[in-house]
Amino acid sequence: MHIHQVPNFSLRQLSYLITAARLGTISAAASELHVSSSAISDSITALEHQMRTQLCIRRKAQGLVLTAAGKQLAARATSLINEANELERDLTTTDGELAGPITIGCYPTLAPMILPVLLAEFGDQHPRVSLEIVETTQDLLTGKLESGEIDVAFVYETLIPGTPNHAQLFAQPAHVILSADDPLASREAVRLEDLVERDMILLDSPPSSQHTLGMFHGRGLQPRIRHRTTSYEVVRTLVGRGLGYGVLVQRLNNTASYEGYPLVVKEIEPAVDPVAVEVIWPARVSVAPRVQALIEFAIARGWR
Repeated sequence: MHIHQVPNFSLRQLSYLITAARLGTISAAASELHVSSSAISDSITALEHQMRTQLCIRRKAQGLVLTAAGKQLAARATSLINEANELERDLTTTDGELAGPITIGCYPTLAPMILPVLLAEFGDQHPRVSLEIVETTQDLLTGKLESGEIDVAFVYETLIPGTPNHAQLFAQPAHVILSADDPLASREAVRLEDLVERDMILLDSPPSSQHTLGMFHGRGLQPRIRHRTTSYEVVRTLVGRGLGYGVLVQRLNNTASYEGYPLVVKEIEPAVDPVAVEVIWPARVSVAPRVQALIEFAIARGWR
């Protein structure tokens, strides 16, 4: 059997570099990895000597920043470490049961619908898989997907950087929410033209804000925004108080605000295009069997 030459660097060295780059300082990496700062610094220096190139710039005030070569190495090293971890799990899991962590990214307004199903139903089916949750705005989620910080994400359909793999779960149109005593509450549906001179409570979180404003702008309308909030529940609460109307996509069974004020849901006429909810995962990266199982579960499960 031909034995390939063993590389001069170690996975530990790569891990030290990646962690220091992610956290921005050697001291922060040392704290997370429970080793001394000098051990990480010496390891990175040795790695640079072995690679015969500068991988990072270290400044006391600004911390640690990767060079172009360092970024290239870190990207490939992340995949290499992930593959090594998968190999270890495969060899230590002899019964074929799925095991290991999955980091799930989720847009906050989708979280109440998506995450309980995954944590309860998928978690029951695969008890040795640990599910970790990252909730953040869609623009930040896609960056974490590209960097490998998350394995899979649940997002609204949009232009995703890096052209990740994706599959649609369901689609639904935006709707208007009003307080129960709103003058428009008795109508079967509302027109955007009926709302444009009234106060709006805007869910100001990408891509929801762009989608909502785009619907108005597409009809040559400029809504009057009274309050902006990044919280789905704050929109519902302010609307329940009669401070304005809201435009949302995510539909909940609960017809009252956080404070208990009744809300009514009205469809928009003429009908607006539905917004798709998708599961996305990195392209050009091998997907671990447990991640593939979660993707297949999500596609088959449905959330209507």
